Amino acid sequence: MSGQVVGYVRVSSAQQNEARQVEAIGAVDRTFTDRVSGKNREDRNGLAEMIAYVRDGDTVRVKSIDRLARSTVDLLGIVKELRAKGVAVEFVDTPDMNVNSAQGEFMVTVMAAFATLERETIRERQAEGIAIAKAAGKYERAPKLGAEQVAQARQWIAVGIAKAEVARRLGVSRQTLYTALKA
Repeated sequence: MSGQVVGYVRVSSAQQNEARQVEAIGAVDRTFTDRVSGKNREDRNGLAEMIAYVRDGDTVRVKSIDRLARSTVDLLGIVKELRAKGVAVEFVDTPDMNVNSAQGEFMVTVMAAFATLERETIRERQAEGIAIAKAAGKYERAPKLGAEQVAQARQWIAVGIAKAEVARRLGVSRQTLYTALKA
């Protein structure tokens, strides 16, 4: 191995802790991190920076395939892009799927399909459960922002603080803030 070992870590939200993944990938020359869902590539700045950074001879180390991508198409696209640059991909949890051989690429393709199926199955079950709970009158989402938080947000906005900054301060998305302000 002549290049650098670069780590990639992804957690689905800012509240989640990436320490478990960082520990699993071990010592690396540089780590790129995303705190966003893995369902698509567009919102993943850490991934884009990592792909732009690596070069021929480097190795990208990830804890598991679902941390790199949550869809078969995205996973295969990312792996293809890295391989075209001469970059190896290692998955700590499943070393047999390291993408440095035809067998490894085959295993990644199969496991990516299973990961996609699992994600879709979970979403279907969740939707079914919510529909049943709603029909029984048991499902109501609690507002993410309380009355005091909405009042504070209105004060900050009134003094000229940008709504994006207000949302960051409150630990919610801009859409959640907009929804709360409309209510």
